[in-house]
Amino acid sequence: MTTGPVHGTWEPHPAVRWEDGFLSGNGHHGALVFGDPDDDRVVVTHHTLVRPNGGRHTRPPELAAELPDLQDRLLAGDLTAAEGFTDGRPLQWVRPFHPAFQVRLRRPAGPGSRYRRQVDFATGETTATCGHWTSRVFVSRADDVIVQHVTARGLTLAVALDHRLPGAPAGLGVGHGTLLTPEGAALTLRARYPDSDRAYTGVTVVAVTGGRVSLAAPGVRVEGADSVLLLTRVRRHTGELDATEETRTLRALLADRSYDDLLARHTPLHRTAYERVTLDLAAPADERALPGSELLKRPRGAALLERLFAAGRYHLLSASGLFPPRLTGLWTGDWDTAWAEAFTNDANLNLQTASAAAAALPEATSALSALIQRQLPDWRENARAVFGARGVVAPAHTDGESGLTYHFSREYPLHLWTAGADWLLKPLVDHDDTRGARDPRTAAVLAEVARFYEDFLTRTDADGQLVVVPSYSPENRPAGASWGAINAAMDLSAARHALLTAADYHPGTEHADRWRALADRLPPHRVNADGALAEWAWPGLDDTYDHRHLSHLYAVWPLDEINPYDTPRLAAAAHRALELRGAENDSAHGHLHHALIAARLRDGHRVDRALAQVLEGDFFHTSLMSAHYPHRDVYNADAAHTLPAVLIEMLVQSTPDRLVLLPALPPAFPAGELRGVRTRFGAGLDLTWGPDGARAVLKPHRTRTVELRTSSGAQPLHLVAGEDHVLTLGTW
Repeated sequence: MTTGPVHGTWEPHPAVRWEDGFLSGNGHHGALVFGDPDDDRVVVTHHTLVRPNGGRHTRPPELAAELPDLQDRLLAGDLTAAEGFTDGRPLQWVRPFHPAFQVRLRRPAGPGSRYRRQVDFATGETTATCGHWTSRVFVSRADDVIVQHVTARGLTLAVALDHRLPGAPAGLGVGHGTLLTPEGAALTLRARYPDSDRAYTGVTVVAVTGGRVSLAAPGVRVEGADSVLLLTRVRRHTGELDATEETRTLRALLADRSYDDLLARHTPLHRTAYERVTLDLAAPADERALPGSELLKRPRGAALLERLFAAGRYHLLSASGLFPPRLTGLWTGDWDTAWAEAFTNDANLNLQTASAAAAALPEATSALSALIQRQLPDWRENARAVFGARGVVAPAHTDGESGLTYHFSREYPLHLWTAGADWLLKPLVDHDDTRGARDPRTAAVLAEVARFYEDFLTRTDADGQLVVVPSYSPENRPAGASWGAINAAMDLSAARHALLTAADYHPGTEHADRWRALADRLPPHRVNADGALAEWAWPGLDDTYDHRHLSHLYAVWPLDEINPYDTPRLAAAAHRALELRGAENDSAHGHLHHALIAARLRDGHRVDRALAQVLEGDFFHTSLMSAHYPHRDVYNADAAHTLPAVLIEMLVQSTPDRLVLLPALPPAFPAGELRGVRTRFGAGLDLTWGPDGARAVLKPHRTRTVELRTSSGAQPLHLVAGEDHVLTLGTW
């Protein structure tokens, strides 16, 4: 009988669909595990695997010389002027993410009993058992390798690397290599992309205990063994790769090391990160013991939310390393991926990493920072080419290699989006707040964002206030107008936040004074005739409410510009805008974005309804990875990775100067415990609540006074570094 939340999930049957395969990853390599005792398949992925599509040398459009004319026309009332602000190119997608191959272990079919497959979130290990057969898989953080171990009595297997996955291009040039070694064998698979000099190579070394190994094209046959241990890596490259050297490296890793030795090297690195934060919603023990597929049939149960919270943090951690998570995290079993499974920056990436600061996953923040740092030269080129400005402009889509803006069209004029850099830097600023130190790299990028605004914000309205023109609110447009417009609410908030934050990161400088003065000249938000915060703060630009994106409420979440305490009138207008917002096509990210904003506005009932849309809409596979649309349509990590942020925000919110406890707790969860969250004023926090009240234990590492907000009102909270502070609250 379990006594606390289950930190893993299990199923009584092997995965039939790749979407239901259990996941493991180290932020570089990913493994998608079926757990079939007769056809044991592990799909191998790597963050660098993107298929060439002719866009390798694509540049941003050279439009800076035409910008003044566009601004003149928009300000003069030409609401379609931005449709001609292009160099005439067709829509060019970024390079699509794809799987590498599957490591396939086939054995003669035989009777099986007592089947179970499971994944342990605390170790990253997946295990499948059936009678005497056991298969264990994890992706090592210590050695950057996929490790698989199979045991059985008299184990007979055909082992091969199989590139034949759904959607694999017919012109993929594939070559296999097999070498028998003293410990077993080494298998290689080289795949060259059609019409490209780029390729990727996978290497699997096989160590066999007992039995014998023989060649059996395209792999090997193992007979009568006690166990088989496999190590796999994949590398994307141009030209040839020395697979012999990679094989030698993996064979050396096997020397004198067992599966348990390799797992012991990896586990502390993974477990330490995973166990920092836990959520207990007082679910019944019998529900906690159920497989994930049964919990998904109880969408309003506390045990399901506990497990999805744990799975969301596990998957986010596992997908973050070389890059932050893609639209599918780090995994896919299909080459034909939706939206190229890229990094979609105008909503999805920040939603997926929304919990990183509070949920104590700096690994995700570091991965986002690394992506930004690698792409800064491209961001500078975007600013120069499109706007004729210094500084940086982030793209709305990237494959991880190029950060250049070239994915845009008439309906999606993403090259006009100037808020992206501030939006992507916000999680890094939050992370700096939690640790109480400012990263000089973040400071440097913020300065470049501020320099962009110095050059770009040159137009004014009749009252002398600055105008953001052209302006774009992802991915919506005003009623009766075109997508490229004026003074989108997100653009106003991003410019103001970037300038003020850059000034805070560079105190006492001439630049800081200039940036603050520029921020002060930006216009306020507009409240429309419906009493709602307008998506465009420009007369004549009316709202289009039925849309999946909530870009216009950027000031509420993730910014703190609008909140119920300091700006109650605007908070009420933002709440009205949220009430009027439709769900359009029922995208998971839209529902959970709605929930995050509702939590900031202290609307627990609206949080509950948004969660219900996802939990009752059949968005989750039995792997507990999610889908983009209801009924598990389009494999996508948005819901899986964003849900932990929603659950934290309804319980705890913080700024550098404020703590809000239980702002939006739905009535369905009357008791629970959240442990280990980090606040932006430099304190860890453990929170327990129940029908009789709540108790919070703060563990500050900085001495400061912040405002405490509860249902009872506001009061000062004095914290001393190194001294626990206990708060006891009555009923709320």
